[in-house]
Order: sequence, then structure tokens, then C-alpha cells
Amino acid sequence: MQIIYKPWGREEWIAYNSFYCYKHIYINQGYRTSLQYHKKKTETIYIVKGEAQIIIDGEIIKATSGDCLTITPLSVHRTIAKTDLVIYEISTPEIDDVIRLEDDTFRSSGRIAREHQTPAFCIVMAGKGSRLGEIVRNTHKG
Repeated sequence: MQIIYKPWGREEWIAYNSFYCYKHIYINQGYRTSLQYHKKKTETIYIVKGEAQIIIDGEIIKATSGDCLTITPLSVHRTIAKTDLVIYEISTPEIDDVIRLEDDTFRSSGRIAREHQTPAFCIVMAGKGSRLGEIVRNTHKG
């Protein structure tokens, strides 16, 4: 599994191969995805938890837990999280096929390389010292 951090939350990539991509998507309340479309990619999304407004070609759809939608190529779309949102997405494998028309953090189209990098830090803790206080008490050292 790979975790991709986004300005609005994160994606957990459960499976990715030449046939499909399966993600768990977490969008924080009050945030929204890019207004975007795909040339080839088809997405089917299932709302696991939360409430959203999903805009597809200008139509506003209110979606809640249990709702399922398919977004076809060339459909201009965006998801707005009214509450913390959990979505399962299964799509065709064209993961770089993203044309962003609007983005709250001014990201460009396509894959954003910095979002796909492994974090470059590590916290190493040992011993029984007290200088790190709460961090040490709440972190597993095993």
C-alpha cells in the first residue's frame, strides 16, 4: 500500500496494476478536490462515510454513505467534503490522466511528483529519558 498526501487529505493506494487502480480516499471536512477531467480514465466511487457535494458537468449531486457514482472520460468533476469523507475509488489505470481546470493550491495537471515521495524524516528514540516528554510516552519503541 502507498499513501499519497494531498492538500485536502490523503489517498491510500490499495492496488495498482495494468488493469485497474483501487484507492481509499480521505477528504477533510471543508476541503475540495480539483475541478478536473480525464481524457481516458473512468472512475467509480463509493461513499463509505460522510457527506459530499459532487459536481459532475455542472450538476451538483448530494452524496452520502452508501452512494455510488461513475465518472466517465471528459466529465468535468469535483468533490466537496461537507463532513470528513471516506471514499473507495476503483478506476481504470490511467493515474496520470488529470487535467486540472481549478485547484485551490494551484497544482498543475498530471501527476504531482512531490506528492508521491516517501517522507524524508525519521524519529529515532531510545532509552528512558524525559526530554521528549509526551512524544515518548505515546510512541511505541518496539
